[in-house]
Amino acid sequence: MNQVCAVLSVSLGLWHGEKSTILVLAIAAFLDYLIGDPWGWLHPVQVIGWGISRYSQLVLQWFSQPQIRRIAGVGLGIGAIAGTGVITYAIILWARSLHPALSILLEMILLASCFAGRSLRAAAEDVLQPLNSGDLTQARQKLSLYVGRDTENLSETEILRAILETVSENAVDGVMAPLFYAIVGASIPAIGPVPVAIAYKAASTLDSMVGYREEPYKDLGWFSAKLEDLLTWLPCRLTVITIGLIFGNLGKIWQTCQTDATKDPSPNAGWSECAYAVTLGVQLGGTNSYRGVIKNKPFLGQPTHQISPEKIHQALKITRYTFLTWLAIFCLIHIGFTSAIGY
Repeated sequence: MNQVCAVLSVSLGLWHGEKSTILVLAIAAFLDYLIGDPWGWLHPVQVIGWGISRYSQLVLQWFSQPQIRRIAGVGLGIGAIAGTGVITYAIILWARSLHPALSILLEMILLASCFAGRSLRAAAEDVLQPLNSGDLTQARQKLSLYVGRDTENLSETEILRAILETVSENAVDGVMAPLFYAIVGASIPAIGPVPVAIAYKAASTLDSMVGYREEPYKDLGWFSAKLEDLLTWLPCRLTVITIGLIFGNLGKIWQTCQTDATKDPSPNAGWSECAYAVTLGVQLGGTNSYRGVIKNKPFLGQPTHQISPEKIHQALKITRYTFLTWLAIFCLIHIGFTSAIGY
């Protein structure tokens, strides 16, 4: 914590400008890695989720016609994403009017909240700890906090698969996609990284709350689900390509994704899971139970190795290396560009 305070003290002495963009991105990444989301703090996703929940309850209460609910779903998707971005931008401008240092500090904290790297690591370790101690009952209970599948009767092997699938799927929408959109925003000086990254988090929150094919969200959430798939498509493919380049197996990953990931009902989850499966030499997918309903997901990769706690820790490192690669490339390009134009 003393390190964080020291870094922030130095950063707040800098003036707001083009160079602060790198500062915001770098410190936000550092804050997420070091402390994640402090327990008890109000998280932007909680605020976004509250708004989504209130709107959804009103629509479901007042309207029963599928067509009206679908129209309301379009309004929910566009309104939540655009509204979140605009409100965030306005808050940052207000903070900047008070003091540039306050704006920089606020941007760091808000952007750090968009990255879920520490949260993913903590969730995996939370389940692995009782599992490593041989306490399957507690491991199943812990796992149920993080996954939608039924966990009551899962074996140790199935628990490990569930953890790895969660880590590899959420590496995109929880870590890489927010960074991608932060970089997009950072490339537009008038906007900055934070409003665009938080707008994407709103899209991701919408999908997790209302993006279901079952009632009562089938009609209300259809637009949010499709939009989140669309927004995640490019960062997902770029993540797959980056993993392949870092570990020297791009051809094998891409070929396996073409044969295995395309069978997954999600246009993105199968690709990210497949990239991790190939890199780790394990097989993901198989039979899962959701509220008593059995669903068979396609197998991804080949079972060269068994899924183990070590493989899960390796998967977390893959995410970290990919994240740092993107961050480093953007910072180098940004520094080169600003130097070229004499900023």
